[in-house]
Formats: sequence, structure tokens, C-alpha cells
Amino acid sequence: MENEKTKNNKKSFGSGFVCGFLCSIFVVLAGFGAQSLFESIQEKDILYDINQYFNRRSEKSGSTSVLNESSIAKLEKIESIIHNNFYRPELFNQDDLEEGLYRGLLDALDDRYAEYYSAQELELTQNRLAGVFFGIGVMVAYDEEKRLTVISEVIEGGAASESDIREGDFIVAVDDFDVSGFSTDEVVNLIRGEESTAVKITVFREGSTDFISFDLTRRRMTGRSNVRYGLTDDISIGYIRMREFDATTPKQFDEALEELRGHNIKGLIIDLRSNHGGSLTSVVNVARSILPEGLIVYTEDRHGNREEYLSDGKNSLGIPLTVLVNEYSASAAEILAGAIQDHGVGTIIGEATFGKGEVQNLFFLSDGSAVKLTVSSYFTPLGRDLGNVGVIPDVVLPLDRHALHDDGIDNQVEWAMEVLRGKQ
Repeated sequence: MENEKTKNNKKSFGSGFVCGFLCSIFVVLAGFGAQSLFESIQEKDILYDINQYFNRRSEKSGSTSVLNESSIAKLEKIESIIHNNFYRPELFNQDDLEEGLYRGLLDALDDRYAEYYSAQELELTQNRLAGVFFGIGVMVAYDEEKRLTVISEVIEGGAASESDIREGDFIVAVDDFDVSGFSTDEVVNLIRGEESTAVKITVFREGSTDFISFDLTRRRMTGRSNVRYGLTDDISIGYIRMREFDATTPKQFDEALEELRGHNIKGLIIDLRSNHGGSLTSVVNVARSILPEGLIVYTEDRHGNREEYLSDGKNSLGIPLTVLVNEYSASAAEILAGAIQDHGVGTIIGEATFGKGEVQNLFFLSDGSAVKLTVSSYFTPLGRDLGNVGVIPDVVLPLDRHALHDDGIDNQVEWAMEVLRGKQ
């Protein structure tokens, strides 16, 4: 680990570790398409055989399934209309129509996180979780108020990090194609592509009088660590940033914390800004490394069944803690911030989080495809439902993006350091 100690230029920690790393707070895993990961996925190896399903369905009498004689006949009629009347038959693709049926079934649900993955899309998703993806090196989220995809982080080593693309930029066009109102998934699918190919990204930046365009080249990116850490300019304070919660995050977090403890830190900043979430198992394991004994989070399903996740308190942090969040901190990030807040062991600083209070399961199908579906809600230790509300910081403090970009000064990190100094 390259230790992030006091720099000769003492602007602040922002000019050292945070400037070098957080100026990349504008990232979209756009390329392979690391869409916004507003999801706490429970890992369950559930395999459904499609043929067996249809065989069982056909044996049922009086079934209430949408796949009945009437709906099947209607689908056949619609398919015949397309075959005989679509004005560009060369664009007709039987496989695409079939995939559209599955997507349409999930689109009809009042579940904004429900999603169908084709076998190819699932493979891409698994590659991204393994740290391999192709794109411009950004992560994105969806701004519901503006109905635009917004850049929430810029990844070091990607093409975007070598441009002036910034966190908070709203994507309005991809290759001059207007994407206003498009979902994040749709925007990401337009941005991603073959390695070494060009893509034009046009953004709207608040405070700018005109759109700004960037011509970028897609790259292969591998080995992205979810955890970055170091010492602040005040070497008694450690800093750990987590980008998302996947299978590697708990081990990386423990290693970072152990090294910082080796420097005898008297306080710790955990940065969850623009952390879109990830695995419920992962965030629970991270929480067990710092929380006192007690409840971390609990879930309730459609039947009211409750499942609790507990900390035994053996690894309680024991030093003052601050946690940074923003409007793109979601899901698993909110679970951790909410638990810390409810236990009263840390000060939450920044802006209200995204407000995602649901858990999804990934159901694997026998043809290599998969379905993601919301199966339960989660609640903080004190029973708070964060859905559409989020975690409200103890100290509400918007990020000064201009100071960060122009001077390398992160006002939220600076405030967190002041809070920790006051508790030493």
C-alpha cells in the first residue's frame, strides 16, 4: 500500500489522497455497463428449468397464469402481424422478440429494480463484478427529478478520468443521440461497446450555459479495487472509501483497517459517497468489523417473515468515526450508514442518501439467463424504513464541487476531520 501521508503541498487532505482519488468521484462503469447498482442482492443459487416449468403449467387446469390459451393466441396473432407487415423485415429478429416477452413481463410489475438478463447480459454483469469491463470508466445513477442519467463517479485509469468529465454532469446525448428520459440501463447500453472504439458523450453541467461534449475511446479495465485508504494530512486520522459492496469488499476493508490501526489512528473517516450498494452479505460482514454488539439490519418478506443480521461486537471500532454520504449512496451503503447512525457510534456527514429500502434476489434460469426481483424490504436496527427517504445526515453539508475540482479541497472531508479532532 502506498501510504498517503502529508504532502509537501499542504492544501489539505483533498490535495493529497482525496484530490488524487476523489476528483474521480465522477464515474460511470459505463462501458461494460455497470449500471447504477441501487440494489442489495441476496445471493441465492436458485435454478429454474424453463422446460419443466412449461410442462407443469400445461398440466394445470384453471390456471390463473398469464400464459393461457387466450394470451398465447393473442401473442401468435401479434407475431403474425409483425411477420407480415413490419416495413423493414431485415430488422426482424425472432430471438429479440422472444427476449422482449420476458422483459415485458417484468416491466409490467411495479418494481423499478426488476430486470431480465439474457445469458449474454448476465455474463457481462458477472464479468463486471469480477472487475473486468469495457467502457469509458464512469459510474452512473438516475436523477428522477431531471429524468437524466448523472455521472456519480469517475474511475481512475478510464478514458473519462483523462477528460474534464465531472461528478454531477448529466448525460444528455450519446453519439449525438438524445437520451433524455432514458433509463440508466438504456444509457449504459449505448455507451458500452467494443474495446478501442470511439464514443461521444454530451453532458449538461449546472452553471454552464451550453452542453459540453467529450470524444472518448472505450477501454478494457480490470483489477478495480473497491476499497481505497490512507492517512489524511492529520496522520492521526485514517480514511477508507468503499465504491461498492461485492464479495471482495469485506476482506479489502479489513486489510485497510488493520494497516491504518498499525499507524495508531485516533479517528476514522469512512467514505460511502456514490457507493451504489451491492451484496447484503458483503455489507453485513463489513459492519461486523466495526459495530458493537447488536442488530445490523433486518429484512421482512411478503409474508412478514423477519430475518435478522447481527454483530457480536468483538471487533467494535472503539475510536471516533465519521461517515460521508451523498444522494448517490444507496442500498447496502445506506444499510451501513443507517446502522452506524442507529448505534450512535459515528457522525454521518453530507447529503441525504438515495432511499432504497428493498432487497432483490437473482434467480438463475437453466438457459443461462436470469431474473432479478424485489423479494423483501430492509430496516435499520431501530426499525427505520429508508425507502424513498434515505439516511438523513447528522451534519447536512453539500459538496463544494468547484473547490474540489479547482483547488483539490474536499469540504466534506475537511469537516469530517474537524469533527474527529473535537472527539480526540
